[in-house]
Amino acid sequence: MDVLKLKKPLRKILVIKPSSLGDIVHSLPFLNALRDSFPKAEIHWIIAKGLEGLLEGHPMINRLWIINKDDWKRIKGVRTTIKELRSLFKSLKAERYDIVIDLQGLLRSGILAKATGAPVRIGFKEAREGSRIFYTHTVKADRDVHAVDKYLEMAKFLGCDTSEVKFPFPLSFASFAAGEPVRGGQLSPLSFQLPDKYAVIVPGARWETKRWSPERFGQLASMMHVKSIVVGGESDIDIADIVVRNSGSNAVSIVGRTSLKELIEIMRNARFVVTNDSGPMHIAAALNVPVFAIFGPTNPLRTGPYGKPHVVIRRELECSPCYKKKCKNIQCMELIGVKEVADIVRQN
Repeated sequence: MDVLKLKKPLRKILVIKPSSLGDIVHSLPFLNALRDSFPKAEIHWIIAKGLEGLLEGHPMINRLWIINKDDWKRIKGVRTTIKELRSLFKSLKAERYDIVIDLQGLLRSGILAKATGAPVRIGFKEAREGSRIFYTHTVKADRDVHAVDKYLEMAKFLGCDTSEVKFPFPLSFASFAAGEPVRGGQLSPLSFQLPDKYAVIVPGARWETKRWSPERFGQLASMMHVKSIVVGGESDIDIADIVVRNSGSNAVSIVGRTSLKELIEIMRNARFVVTNDSGPMHIAAALNVPVFAIFGPTNPLRTGPYGKPHVVIRRELECSPCYKKKCKNIQCMELIGVKEVADIVRQN
């Protein structure tokens, strides 16, 4: 692979990776490699509102730009959006970035990269929605590699050492209590009590086709030797209630009650995690907590739990992976039984 030839040391770097939760987790090894290779450079990061808790106070990031990207789609507030974008473009340009790296690869992220006026703007050759026209350099990445490895291809192009893959999360609550320095937002202890030993269940997912039955998650919890903590966002509350009702009193829901920082801590201390293909799954995998991931319409080679101690449970069907968000006959998920998953968890 060709390596970018830098004319001078990098003073200021902007990374554009606003979403999603899992994708930002996948980009953490890239951040680690970038910081190791350019220890004196300022690193700024653009992230979507609602996900800032994942990177807020991160010691490797000097500034976090939080954008309301979902509001930009709404025609009703178009005047406000235009005003916000003009202000953002002006502020980004004033930073005088040496280099901008677009890991998102969509039209909006490409426009943001161009708006900075940076002399070097890098994205992937496979970037979508015409965003390639805004880059000065492109990096080719194999479509059938894991997202973590895809982002590390970008690091290699920048001349970074990628021999060691690390997921640098912000400091834990334990580290904060021990007096380690924190930049930015404050950490606080968990606002609720957890058992000493517990498993985590993640029954939600953005696509309905990626969700294993909540009744089955509940039945699985009833068969476990430790209490299960059910996690997720506010949209998962009803699903979580079904899990708890079917758990034989062996599951407790804290869905909708945790910040991203709290979710990281809950995952960090879990014995293991049983989950759909979801953002929290990637947090657990990155923390090296054993993950049992139930997959249907998506490809675990690209977006499965990264690393060795994890197990993917799926059915090898002709139609899978199909990447369909809706399906009348979700055999890839329905054919995975409770006993099968329970046996796999016990054996590992």
